[in-house]
Amino acid sequence: MFTPEHLFELLKMGWMTNVPLILGSMITLGIFFERLWTFRGLEARSRNLARNVIDRLVERDLAGARTACKDGDTPIAHMLSEGLRWENVDLEDLDRIFATERAEAVAALKRGIWVIGTVGSLAPFVGLFGTVIGVIRAFADMATHGTGGFAVVANGIAEALIATALGLGVAIVALALFNYLQVRVQGLTAVFARACERLVQAILYVESSTGSGQPAEAGAD
Repeated sequence: MFTPEHLFELLKMGWMTNVPLILGSMITLGIFFERLWTFRGLEARSRNLARNVIDRLVERDLAGARTACKDGDTPIAHMLSEGLRWENVDLEDLDRIFATERAEAVAALKRGIWVIGTVGSLAPFVGLFGTVIGVIRAFADMATHGTGGFAVVANGIAEALIATALGLGVAIVALALFNYLQVRVQGLTAVFARACERLVQAILYVESSTGSGQPAEAGAD
């Protein structure tokens, strides 16, 4: 009869592959929940901050816009603050500044995600390695007993199947979590890009309004 004790013995027998797979799954879950906590509400807070900063800028309240960035706790706050720090700079140079800031912010958001992708990619091969070891053990048991039959090779075959199942299970979960986090990062990257574009548009609007002597009354979404 197959019991939990028997399963534990098979896992212990295939420790060369099962232990790395279990450790990989634990690391994957740890990084996933840490990133999930980091992304919590970040998109909404980024949009609200960008809207507040641009509205203040359109109202020619540069000090208020800088204060709003300083009080913000999101990557977009540092990004917009860096853009507002420069005065009398060409828009092309400002775009390059924002591009650099976005690249650094996105790199920080992706921290650790590559580990999940690596676990998802390697887990099936680690499971396959365990499968090969289990089959080798089954043939070794057959050679030792000098006879065939399912009873002789049962442990080796079971070890091989467990390694295969564990490797596929870890890979499926890791790749699903990896793709989810990638989508979240792409969404935040789009929010950052739109915020920078709107800030540049607000600067252009203020400059054109000042040059034509008309009051600035535009807002930002």
